[in-house]
Amino acid sequence: MPPGTGETMDQRVQNKQGDAVQERTDEQPVAGRNPVLELLRSERPVDRILMIRQTEGAGTLGKIAAMARQAGIPVKDATREKLDGLCPGINHQGVVAFAAACAYCTLEDLFTRAGEEPPFFVIADGIEDPHNLGAIIRSADAAGAHGVIVPRRGGVGLTASVMKASAGAAQHLPVARVANLASAVQELQKRNIWVYAADLDGEDWCTVDYAGGVALIIGSEGKGVSRLLRERSDRIVSLPMYGRVNSLNASVAAGILLYEIARQRRGIKAR
Repeated sequence: MPPGTGETMDQRVQNKQGDAVQERTDEQPVAGRNPVLELLRSERPVDRILMIRQTEGAGTLGKIAAMARQAGIPVKDATREKLDGLCPGINHQGVVAFAAACAYCTLEDLFTRAGEEPPFFVIADGIEDPHNLGAIIRSADAAGAHGVIVPRRGGVGLTASVMKASAGAAQHLPVARVANLASAVQELQKRNIWVYAADLDGEDWCTVDYAGGVALIIGSEGKGVSRLLRERSDRIVSLPMYGRVNSLNASVAAGILLYEIARQRRGIKAR
């Protein structure tokens, strides 16, 4: 497990139960076929949709799935029991949607925010704990980053829990949601941004030169940085571990690395 992507106790319990990622129960779902259709027709961003598996293209559920796919909204299979648990006492009709607490932006928006400064981005590679993602956004904002990039699938989105954990930073720091992180990394590299992945067996974090455009990848709590992103990164950086555990919490590792990047970008000399 890479430094900076340690599991919380709750995540270790989930992993022992078959790596099942549980849906958050502190979000307000929109349940029912017509309510979900109206949500999709509105301008409110939708984080994800849970739906009972059915024949492709059949009825209203098929229409919802098609609209979601066209809009790039993840649609996940769910059992009726799961939907019942998310919406007790509500006739969900086989579909539940979760609206994002804040709107996403595009990669181009992040470059626009950077302006004349060398871009400084954070890539959250499959972060599943909303408290971790919120803390990473908070640290990124404090360290002067221009934005955060998250995947459309395989990680938590801008839920109410993430917003709360960010202490309001997610209202100010733009978050871009992309269909494919590997493609996004290639796009960043084409635009002269060096990509650094926090993972095992890399260079010592404080000996690396982070000059110029920077994108820092923080991996998921259980698996770390994905193999493809590690291979496509320009450099791998590691934090030393002197204790008996072999990793740090993802948001803690992110904070340390983000402030080293910030120190160098501002020309602050180390003693």
